[in-house]
Amino acid sequence: QEIRKVVQALEQTAREILTLLQGVHQGPGFQHIPKKCQKAREHFGTVRTQMESLKTKFPADQYYRFHEHWRFVLQRLVFLAAFVVYLESETLVTREAVAEILGIEADRERGFHLDIEDYLSGVLTLASELARLAVNSVTAGDYSRPLRISTFINELDSGFRLLNLKNDSLRKRYDGLKYDVKKIEEVVYDLSIRGLNKEATVGAGGEK
Repeated sequence: QEIRKVVQALEQTAREILTLLQGVHQGPGFQHIPKKCQKAREHFGTVRTQMESLKTKFPADQYYRFHEHWRFVLQRLVFLAAFVVYLESETLVTREAVAEILGIEADRERGFHLDIEDYLSGVLTLASELARLAVNSVTAGDYSRPLRISTFINELDSGFRLLNLKNDSLRKRYDGLKYDVKKIEEVVYDLSIRGLNKEATVGAGGEK
């Protein structure tokens, strides 16, 4: 019961961060990305406090016995942390960096930690969000962003291809990545047909 209470509080904070970050998809949202990321990071301060509370609700060696209680919200928080880091630097957040943002451990031996499969699930959710961002970037007149997202997602896809995914739910999520790659490729192709990718390359200082 006590674990459930803290998890509900975490879910609420995650919803607040998600609502905040969804604003980047709206037309004027692109100008406010740094401000939204800064606000989101403030919310992660609340997440760290809630995580501290969660750690006290069960014996440290029984992490996997209760894992199902917080697995979903943890994956969602990984996605949100990864989205913030991507918006800030257009790089993929490491598992260690996510653990730090959430105030938990990266190593299993050290107690309450970020399970590798929870990290990978969160990253796959990021891919879907970026596919959506690529489409909305075009609507907002930002033609270089989809090209950069395409490069990032293709590198991500290459990384996932190297993994031997045994977990069924993770395997299904990974199958969804193929659709995200295809969706972004269609956006980039559409830009090239309309000659807008040349415009984007010039606007990005000659870089793709």
